[in-house]
Amino acid sequence: MHYISIYFKELWSLLTEMSPYLLFGFLFAGLLHIYLQKEKVGSMLKGNNFRSVLNATLLGIPLPLCSCGVIPAGLSFHKNGASKGSTVSFLISTPQTGIDSILVTYSLLGLPFAIIRPFVALITGLAGGIAANLLDNKEVLTKKEANKKNEYLTTKQTVSKVLHYGFVEFIQDISKWLIIGLLLAALLAVIIPDDFFIQFIDKPWLNMLLVLAASVPLYICATGSVPIAAVLMMKGLSPGAALVFLMAGPATNIATITVLWKSLGKKSTLIYLTTIIIGSLFFGYLIDSFLPLSWFSITNHIHQHHHLLPQWLGITSSIVLIGLIINGFILNKIKERKSKMEKSNFNNLTIVQKYKVEGMTCKNCKAHVEKDVSALDGIDLVSADFVAGEVAVSGNNIDEGKIKETIESAGYIFKGKI
Repeated sequence: MHYISIYFKELWSLLTEMSPYLLFGFLFAGLLHIYLQKEKVGSMLKGNNFRSVLNATLLGIPLPLCSCGVIPAGLSFHKNGASKGSTVSFLISTPQTGIDSILVTYSLLGLPFAIIRPFVALITGLAGGIAANLLDNKEVLTKKEANKKNEYLTTKQTVSKVLHYGFVEFIQDISKWLIIGLLLAALLAVIIPDDFFIQFIDKPWLNMLLVLAASVPLYICATGSVPIAAVLMMKGLSPGAALVFLMAGPATNIATITVLWKSLGKKSTLIYLTTIIIGSLFFGYLIDSFLPLSWFSITNHIHQHHHLLPQWLGITSSIVLIGLIINGFILNKIKERKSKMEKSNFNNLTIVQKYKVEGMTCKNCKAHVEKDVSALDGIDLVSADFVAGEVAVSGNNIDEGKIKETIESAGYIFKGKI
């Protein structure tokens, strides 16, 4: 009973520290989603030059996309004319940070880490993009997406779309991994002895390599990784090893690597992985060797931070955040029920075709595919299954070529009929 009490106390403490900054980050995510037009972005990222790589990196740092969401976005930019170098740069820098994770990093890990994370994302993004331009500059000709007419929105519609994306769609996309990160962090705080990592204090490279080996295949979002890193540092993990986890955990996972291998090719994927691995170890070593340890004192920071924001704000923000997560969960269940009903309707239709599609890794991917394909002429119903990697299409005039172009333009890999 004592350990259960400690567990929930740690969980609530982490939640109240993070939630005010998370809510602000969600609002900023909504603004970016509405005002960022991928056709214009694609034109900014053209060419095998330093400028396109820099643009991609600067664009990726504030975007709140994890390694599952960044793949379709990056490949969509590539379809719109972005070079391989700028695409790799975007894929490296984006999942490491995001306005939400930077704010949460400040709340739990302090200002030095909040500055270091985007700086490291900048340098590694530039390094990976330049390397891709030099070593893998053979571009594959792809059809560009047709330019869509700009939709005029009133101020009321704009505000509504910003709030809906930031506090509904985006929360639906990351809430699962955010919850996992918080629950795991609280559990680690209870079961790991306070001096666990201190026994490895004289072996920083062992610390970093162990963390790296666990981080590369693991999927966790940039925001969800922060409370875990904070707890591990309180148990004695070095700041450099924590940076390795914060970089490699969000930026890599098996699904990401597989999709990149098939869409950008072997060279670009190896450059992507090598940059993240070498970059995380290099900057982790610099932090442990040359920066004052006092900069990264989690205990001192949390104590000081309690006086920075009023307690009522943390509690109120936590309650609001919990409510938003529950709302997202309910809406997801409603969507799932509607999707099952639509699937049952396929049995009554004469023309149904299934296609194999790779790269769909979450419900957000499913929604994008269904929305884009259903907008095509002659399509009545679309049902995407991201777990099975299948898209079922029904209609009177199914044009496989247009379906293939639409799915690939969204950043996924079309494998043909099943």
